[in-house]
Amino acid sequence: MDPKKRSSDPAAQEMLKHMAEAGIENAWDRLDAQQPQCGFGQLGVCCRICNMGPCRVDPFGEGAQLGVCGADADTIIARNFLRAVAGGCSAHSDHGRGVAHAFLAMAKGEAPDYGIKDRKKLLAVAKEWGIAVDGRPDKDIACDLGEMALAEFGKPHGVQRMTARAPAARQALWKKLDITPRAVDREVVEALHRTTMGVDQDFRSILRHASRCALADGWGGSMIGTELQDILFGTPYPRRGNINLGVLKAREVNVVVHGHEPLLSEMVALASTQPDLIEEARQAGAAGINVAGMCCTANELLVRHGIPVAGNFLSQELAVSTGAVDVLCVDIQCIMQSLSQLTKCYHTKLITTSEKAHMEGVEHVQMDEGRALETGRTIIRKAIEAFKHRRGEPHIPNEVGQAVVGFSSEAITYMLGGRFRGSYRPLNDNIINGRIRGVVGVVGCTNPKVCHDEGHTTLVRELIRRDILVVTTGCAQIACGKSGLLAPEAAQMAGPGLREICETVGMPPVLAVGSCVDNSRILVACCEMVREGGLGEDLSDLPVAGACLEHITEKAIAIGQYFVASGILVVFAGKLFPISPTSGVAKYLTSEIEAEVGAKWAVTDEPVKAAELIHAHIEAKRDALGINKTRERKLFSMEDRQKLQV
Repeated sequence: MDPKKRSSDPAAQEMLKHMAEAGIENAWDRLDAQQPQCGFGQLGVCCRICNMGPCRVDPFGEGAQLGVCGADADTIIARNFLRAVAGGCSAHSDHGRGVAHAFLAMAKGEAPDYGIKDRKKLLAVAKEWGIAVDGRPDKDIACDLGEMALAEFGKPHGVQRMTARAPAARQALWKKLDITPRAVDREVVEALHRTTMGVDQDFRSILRHASRCALADGWGGSMIGTELQDILFGTPYPRRGNINLGVLKAREVNVVVHGHEPLLSEMVALASTQPDLIEEARQAGAAGINVAGMCCTANELLVRHGIPVAGNFLSQELAVSTGAVDVLCVDIQCIMQSLSQLTKCYHTKLITTSEKAHMEGVEHVQMDEGRALETGRTIIRKAIEAFKHRRGEPHIPNEVGQAVVGFSSEAITYMLGGRFRGSYRPLNDNIINGRIRGVVGVVGCTNPKVCHDEGHTTLVRELIRRDILVVTTGCAQIACGKSGLLAPEAAQMAGPGLREICETVGMPPVLAVGSCVDNSRILVACCEMVREGGLGEDLSDLPVAGACLEHITEKAIAIGQYFVASGILVVFAGKLFPISPTSGVAKYLTSEIEAEVGAKWAVTDEPVKAAELIHAHIEAKRDALGINKTRERKLFSMEDRQKLQV
């Protein structure tokens, strides 16, 4: 297979060729070996929920039209969709729960290596949740906040506290539709119950619970995780960083941290700077210690510390195959099982660290929040030992993308108005005057079924060319960074209005927000736009959209559904969307749901068409707001001015 058809990233193309010459397989090879994949499964019309199956409903009307229990295609597809949402909600929200446990341990003094890095945010969130702060020690405030945060996952009564951040109109709509999310655990358990054979058999009812379950993630588990991580590790502000395989160092000990939780990677990064370990590395013959990230752990370290990123999901095998990675330290989510065999071809030491994610035959170093820094030091020492056993010269591509990252909502507020006048007013004003037509979140994974990174980067280039500001997270963010779209110089690719704004402020036209759990930051930013005024009363009024053209995980489905249920259009790649396009479920999600929540899903496999679709949607929202009308310029006479009231 031509490497250029597998990836648009030159570094990835080089490593694919290198692996082929070495006779080592990768994700693309394994995908080829799986062909042809089950078409029934791809359309969502295969049911394995009970033991009378698996049942497959023929989408073309020639074979069976009902499962053994009598379930039709729409019921089966809706159940599969809801279970995907529940799986995605579980993954991100359990990440948030883990952070909440560590946060509470810090507050109680049981995790002494962690501390409060953003006191301002601690006090802000505490006040938002009704916690007394005046005259109280920070750790006491944090203890109350940690206990309340943990309760959000399993409380028996009430709804998610963070939903109070949504505009009043959106909260009222959720209440009317009875989809305001309750405890995270309750929504996931109910999702599995509803989809059990013989329970909910109305596909619209099933899909409404998909909205409630997804909202429990976006406005619950994920948002809690992001807020507590900011308090623990610092709220991101703009900083420079490097992205792609070229960040690996041929003469240094390379430690690659991969996964999603920053609890360990923060400690690995800290340990790598300690003088005694640096000296041990030099005694082993290395020039120093280099920590690089992979996937969303990479984004967490990049936006807070400027630590370089080696790549996104499909880069993990390529990084190992450089022969430069001494330790690959993984925690949770997006870890390929193939790594356990691949690392045996090299000197690379693979280490798992989460009690939830073991791999057969792989060394496990349990992350212990009570001795977190010592755990980080242990991993660095194992990397130094592995460095001594390198096999020949590493093969490291020279590709490195320059990026400016760390655009949290707080950072955007400060960037637009400074410490004393920070607000979203300049952003809203420039949307109203048309220099910026709208804002789009481009998020998601990288999937070997489509050309690596191409969907994300092509879409982003088309959007900024149309004066549409882009915000990005996750593997899409890394794809943009590799191709230079996160650098201020990328403003040259933007339309005249967006380019003017970027050059005035000194920002890139694509704002890197963080990891995939940080999609909640985009929700917060949209709420700030509504609160600032001039762009409607609800999230569904805003000229905004979301897009994910290379998704792989259930997390992406959950994210998409909570954005739609929040009132924001979401565009997915059609051939990766697990729903038969002729089904009633497809009609509901891509059309009928808009009448309920003010937004819908859209699908297309062409990035340029996706940009055109999004652009048309944004212009329609602008028309509805009345901001596309040319306003008549009125010159006031002295009499007119005297009538003005100041």
